[in-house]
Amino acid sequence: MKQGRIIIITGSPGTGKSTTASIVAKASILLKSVHMHTDDFYHYIQKGAIPPFLPESQEQNLIVIEAFLEAAKRFARGGFDVIIDGIVGPWFLEPWLKAVHDNYEVHYIILRAAKEETMKRAINRSKLDEDANIELVEKMWEQFNNLGPYESNIIDTTNQSIEQSVSTIKAVIEKKSSLLTL
Repeated sequence: MKQGRIIIITGSPGTGKSTTASIVAKASILLKSVHMHTDDFYHYIQKGAIPPFLPESQEQNLIVIEAFLEAAKRFARGGFDVIIDGIVGPWFLEPWLKAVHDNYEVHYIILRAAKEETMKRAINRSKLDEDANIELVEKMWEQFNNLGPYESNIIDTTNQSIEQSVSTIKAVIEKKSSLLTL
């Protein structure tokens, strides 16, 4: 059985991660695929959960990332294309680089839209009050705005339809132009 790939689709809220990840998973060239929505892993915590956007959540967030990475690796070993949909900034890439070291094919695709478009798309979707949500979305947009060596992994979704974004993501995967390397 051929090992599957791990494809991380990340970016700030409002860039199209969940919508495109679901479509990319369904359109996979492999016979099997899975769409892993990483927010679900945070909801599994029933006691002692810390909102993941708070500074004191760093240790918890790393545990959650390692949990969905282990699940992703298992699916990949089973021949699945694994589409990871969530906030996986460069500050959380160390465990994924270890997976690359262990011979997993890991694609790292960052979706980014102009700040105004991101804010428009994301503001009313959160369960937070509007002021807290605006602050959070702005902070997340800033975190994904200047990514140094990962700028080449960015797909600008500002003026793209969902279909165009999916087509661009599929082309990047096929070309292997956003692979994580050691």
